[in-house]
Amino acid sequence: MKNLALFLCVLFLGTFKAQANCTVGVTINEAISASTTDYLERAEKRAKENKCDSIYVRMNTPGGSLQSTRLIVERILASPIPYLCLITPSGGHAGSAGAIILQACHVNGGVVATNIGAATPILGTGENTPEDLRKKLVNDTVSWMEGVTRLRGRSLKFSKEIVTEARALSVEDAVKEKALDILAGNEIDFLQKAQGRIVLVDEKKELAVKVGDLQEFTPDLRYKVLSFIADPEFAYLLFMGSLALLYVEITHPGMIAPGVIGGIGLLLSLVAFHKLDVAWGGLALILLGIAFLILEIFLPSFGALGIGGLIAVFVGSLFLFDAQTTGYTLPLSLIISVVSVLGLFFLAVGYLAVKTIRHKSSDVDSDLTKVDGIVVTVEANGHRGQIQIMGETWKFVSEDSLKENDRVHVTARQGLTLNVKKVK
Repeated sequence: MKNLALFLCVLFLGTFKAQANCTVGVTINEAISASTTDYLERAEKRAKENKCDSIYVRMNTPGGSLQSTRLIVERILASPIPYLCLITPSGGHAGSAGAIILQACHVNGGVVATNIGAATPILGTGENTPEDLRKKLVNDTVSWMEGVTRLRGRSLKFSKEIVTEARALSVEDAVKEKALDILAGNEIDFLQKAQGRIVLVDEKKELAVKVGDLQEFTPDLRYKVLSFIADPEFAYLLFMGSLALLYVEITHPGMIAPGVIGGIGLLLSLVAFHKLDVAWGGLALILLGIAFLILEIFLPSFGALGIGGLIAVFVGSLFLFDAQTTGYTLPLSLIISVVSVLGLFFLAVGYLAVKTIRHKSSDVDSDLTKVDGIVVTVEANGHRGQIQIMGETWKFVSEDSLKENDRVHVTARQGLTLNVKKVK
């Protein structure tokens, strides 16, 4: 009886462990950029925290940034969790950067009617690459690809020709040339064929691929914002435009709006160029936003600093906090609430500051009408000049013809000019 209970217990634990297996699913349907790098990094972090056995990547991309591609390949090669990458849906393709990433994946494949290849480096603007620069880019990429392909045991000939000759193949031909591992009828077929394959993880350890329950890691607002700014052409225009706006602000101090837009745009472009990590970029945006909100109290910006500050805090919070990676980070609803409270707080402070200034102004007006002043300089036949009153020098205008040392009485104030009449 005890042996039976022990057997059932072991069987139950084994069943529970099998059920606990999971695979994180991600989808790449856009150009490879800084947003893709951040997306896959967070997906891998999710897989590690949930102790998932594999990461399944659906890929349909025309290509993208070579710098982002290198970072993604480095991440896949160093990953202790196998990446299972599939070109899908039918009619899709993995071009350029996508083809390179597929060569780094532990298991790769494509569904029927897809293709892969054409990975020759080109300029982001689409212009012709100077011959010397082209040779340098091509040779560097070929040598890099050869190392990746050897590690995965795939076709060296294909990895070279997709770079040097922009070669592209249908998925059927790519499988025949051993550029791809699996020709799949659909996603389920691919995952079933990937199950149990022996792969090399972390560049040194052999592991049998396990496919568990699929946990989708869907693109969130953070990914969408990053995708928008990380497009190579847009990031370049954003960077140059931000520098131009900052130049306008420096040469024409007090315009404020160009400085606000330029400052936010410069930080966003640095994130897009991988010069700032996404999280550090988010922190920088939050600090910049808080600085704008504080300055709004003291400078007459007509709301430019306040609005810019709230936008910077909101976007920075999106980059800084990731609600999907861990369970204790801030959700979008809380970020919106915090930004709203900040906006109301600084709006209230600004209102009180303006009210106080107006109150002081009215007090000064009432005090000025209670005392007399002495004329110190005159011009325009004595109808205009300067007077000294309450230890201060003010400009004056008067219907009376005045001369120096005349005593006058203030009747009204127009900005920094006083209306006076002669004391008889």
